[in-house]
Parts: sequence; structure tokens; C-alpha cells
Amino acid sequence: MNSSFLARYGGQIATLTLEHLWLTAAAMLFASAIAVPAAIWLTRSPRWARPVIALANILQTIPSLAMFGFLLPLPWLGDRAARIAILALTAYALLPILRNTYAGIRGIDRSVFEVAHALGLTPSQRLFKVELPLAASFIFAGLRTATVTCIGIATIAAAVGAGGLGELIFRGVASVDNRLVLAGAIPAALLALAADATLGLFERWFRVPTPEGSQQ
Repeated sequence: MNSSFLARYGGQIATLTLEHLWLTAAAMLFASAIAVPAAIWLTRSPRWARPVIALANILQTIPSLAMFGFLLPLPWLGDRAARIAILALTAYALLPILRNTYAGIRGIDRSVFEVAHALGLTPSQRLFKVELPLAASFIFAGLRTATVTCIGIATIAAAVGAGGLGELIFRGVASVDNRLVLAGAIPAALLALAADATLGLFERWFRVPTPEGSQQ
């Protein structure tokens, strides 16, 4: 991509990058608001864990174009492409957040809960002061996976007119212009790398050191 190409398409690339970021951020917000509370509930009702996680796994295996196609005929969705994209991306982001949050809380040593009970912590205090901090690294690992997945799949949202960097990719493929393909693919890859690195910093920040790690 030379300077004349960037001068011609630079504004579009910036606008579509912001659209891409907005679609991903909205989907991640909804997915986190659904998956984290659901995972907490599953730790209290483990008999439901297998079917609920299996359902999220099924959603994850649906091809992205097929998912967008399934959502098109739905009322109040088909006339708004952004809603379709956000709903589809939310569905794809559920599994890693749900599974990691559930595994993180279930993996906490039972003796920790006994200590919390002995200290007189209420269930809500135990959740926010013990369980979530100890499971934070697992939760952020799930958020990282979900975010990178959403950024990649969001490029397909252009197929239903939802915008994003996929527009440049589809236009480049249709016109056999590799520069347009790269103009959409490179910013999407950079967004994924930046999001993964940022959440990785949060993951390390919230990670609770183990006794073995503190001795090293």
C-alpha cells in the first residue's frame, strides 16, 4: 500500500476500524454480562453445567455466515444489520467466557471456602472478595480468547451490511484488489493483537500469586 492508496482510503479505513471496534466491544459487553453471571450460577448448580456449556459449544460450532443467515429473518433484527452482527458475535463469545469463569471458580481449593465461612463472610462477600479475585486470571483468559474470536468473525459482518473492516476485504475480493484486502485484514489483525495484549496485562495484574511462585 503506497501513499496515494492511503490518501484515498485512509479515511474509510479509520471509519471502518471504529465500526469494527464498536461491534466487537458491544458484543463483548453483552457476552460478559451474560456469561459471567451464568457461570457463577452454574458453580452453585453444577448439575446444569454440562448442558449449558454444551449449548454454548454448539453455538460456537455454527459457521459464521450461517449464523448471520439464520438471524436475518428474525423480526426486529433483519432490518438492522448492526443488531444481527452484535447478536451473532455475542453468541460466539459466550463459550470461552462461560467455560473459563466456571472452571476458575470450581478450581478454587475447598479449604478457601471453609476459611471464608469461618470468617463469617456472606455469600456475596465470598463471591466478590474471594472467588472472583482468585478466578480472575481464568476469567481474563476467557475474555482474551473471546475478544480475538469476535474481532476475527466481525469481518464477516460486512456480508449483511453491518460495516466494519470486512467491507474492505469483501470489496477487495470482489475486485481482485489485494491492497483492499490487506487494508481490511491488517487493521483487524492489529486490533486483535492490541486487544489480546491489553487483556493480557489485566490478566497478569489480577493474577493471584501462588505460594510456590512467591518463593521463587
